[in-house]
Order: sequence, then C-alpha cells, then structure tokens
Amino acid sequence: MELYIVRHGQTDWNANGLLQGRSDTHLNQNGIDAAKNLGAQLRGVRFDKIFCSPLQRAFQTACLIREELESQSEIPIVKDGRLIEISFGEGEGKRYSEWMSENSPYKFFFSAPEKYPTPPGGESFESVCERTKNFIQSEIESDFQKFSRIMIVAHGALNKGIMCYIQNHGIKDYWLGDLQKNCGASIFDYNGKNWTQITR
Repeated sequence: MELYIVRHGQTDWNANGLLQGRSDTHLNQNGIDAAKNLGAQLRGVRFDKIFCSPLQRAFQTACLIREELESQSEIPIVKDGRLIEISFGEGEGKRYSEWMSENSPYKFFFSAPEKYPTPPGGESFESVCERTKNFIQSEIESDFQKFSRIMIVAHGALNKGIMCYIQNHGIKDYWLGDLQKNCGASIFDYNGKNWTQITR
C-alpha cells in the first residue's frame, strides 16, 4: 500500500510569513494553481481515499487535486480532526521572524524541537505525534490490505508528526528531511509491518 502525504497549497499567511496553526485561512491564487498542477501530475495514479485536515486550506487543496485526477471524482475526501495543524496558541497571526527571534523562548521550534516550550493555548510536539500515531494506526495500518493507495492532505508540522511515527524517530529529529514545500508530496510504502520512503 502506498501513502501520499501532501502539504496544502500556499495561503496569503504563508506568503507573508505569518504563523497559521489552527487559524482557518484559504488558498491564494498560487496555492490554487499549485494544487491543480499537483493533481495534473498525478493523473493516472489511482487513489482509494483522501484524508484531510478539517481546515479550509487543506480541504481546498484536496478538492482541487481530486478535480484534476482522471475519472476519480468519486474518491471520498474524509476530514479528520487528528490531522489539524499544530496550534501556536497566542503566537497565531504573528510573524515567524519575530516569534522565533534569538531572544524568543520559541526560537527552538525548527532548530531544536525537543527544547520547544508549549506556548499558552498552544500544542506540544508530543501531542501532535500522539494523535498522528493514533490516526495512522487506526485508519491506515489496521485496514492497509483494503487499500492500494491513500492520500493525506494536511500541514507542514502535522505531516512531520506523521513521519516521526512511520520513520520511527523522535522529536529531536522532527524536521528530518526539512519542511515540505506547499503542495509537496512525500510517498511511503507499507507492507503490513514496515514503512519505506519512496520519495520526498
């Protein structure tokens, strides 16, 4: 079984360097075009199901990809709350450059995630890893024989939480392989026991 893990298309908040987290933003034109382009690249690839975050930017991306897939308009797109982005709490809407400045307690978000403190009203990396592990085990691994190919459309930090589990590494290596670009797709294969990365 193959698993495609896709990050949503660009939003104005992405373009302006703002922390989105749980803020429910929409795709901008670049994001719409990129999602359509990815769908066009995947024509001829058959998917059994698409799971996505309940946030609009991820759902829009999933719908646009599906529209471009040949004769696959019947593929179900299933929103799952466990795929929502990490919450930055009081940091949402702030600029990355300010929130992660040298004097900020949150400067370790990318450079040393094991040292990252949970902001007020926010979420820890441990929490993201726990809910994504639960999702993969209950929705993907438990039924893998029913599927040939699944797509997940979600978010930058959330997708890395999934990869922590399927690549079997800890939070210290949370950003292994770097942050996915908007509409980037990482592909993995599951044989019922082990996960193998096919492409980043």
